Amino acid sequence: MSTANKMPKGKPRKRAAPVWRRRWFRTVAVSLMLVLAGGSGWWMFRTGALAQLAESAKWRAIAASAHAGLRIDEVLVVGRKSTGRDHLLRALGTARGSPILAFDVVRAKERVEALPWVRRASVERMLPNTILLTVEERLPLALWQNEGQFALIDYEGAVIQRQNLEAYQDLMIVIGPDAPQHTASLLEILGAQPELMSLVRAAIRVGDRRWNLSLTGGINVQLPEENASIAWMRLAQYQRSHGVLERDVEFVDLRLPDRLIVRKTALGEAVAASLGQET
Repeated sequence: MSTANKMPKGKPRKRAAPVWRRRWFRTVAVSLMLVLAGGSGWWMFRTGALAQLAESAKWRAIAASAHAGLRIDEVLVVGRKSTGRDHLLRALGTARGSPILAFDVVRAKERVEALPWVRRASVERMLPNTILLTVEERLPLALWQNEGQFALIDYEGAVIQRQNLEAYQDLMIVIGPDAPQHTASLLEILGAQPELMSLVRAAIRVGDRRWNLSLTGGINVQLPEENASIAWMRLAQYQRSHGVLERDVEFVDLRLPDRLIVRKTALGEAVAASLGQET
């Protein structure tokens, strides 16, 4: 009896493992899933679906935050004097009850700083329910006249407004296309001699180089292009010592550094001649 095909006793026959348990199958399956996932992500990216999904999720979260109490209930404004409160609120672009997390502080700041009276502004969220707006307003400096039109300007030469100027009639008038950019430096020079500055009613910019001043009583003063502050101080000294502006003066030329040229009115010249004959 042949025993060639007999299995050894005590050793059970091995059973083949299912294909899904084999290592190579798991490797292929995982790789296929990654490829499919990557392809889906690429498709969502190409079609914009991923961005739309993220945007939708963001606004759902913002809406939920408003229901949780993160909404605008109060707007605090600091530094406002001349700007209307309604103008500021419209520039902020928000409304009571709006989600505070949806409020764009950068865009709101840009809109507020575009208002005529606002020089700079800061906008902050104060969680959970308050917007804090701090404004620095422009300071009126002078009335600018150009081509027959008047405007209120600030220390930087910026136009604040062109209408409703009645309240600013006591300010100095500056005339000329480039006058606003040089007005602050002129007033600094004039302010060093306050007794003379109180007499100045208008300043005319000449050739983008220097100023002519119109004083009370119709007196015209020509300032030099350079060292205007020294010339202005010299006129103040003459006024204190000789009362030069009280002698029927029509014209004072300060452009020469070593002299002061004074031209009197026609009446003043006649009176002077008459006094000379009597003496």
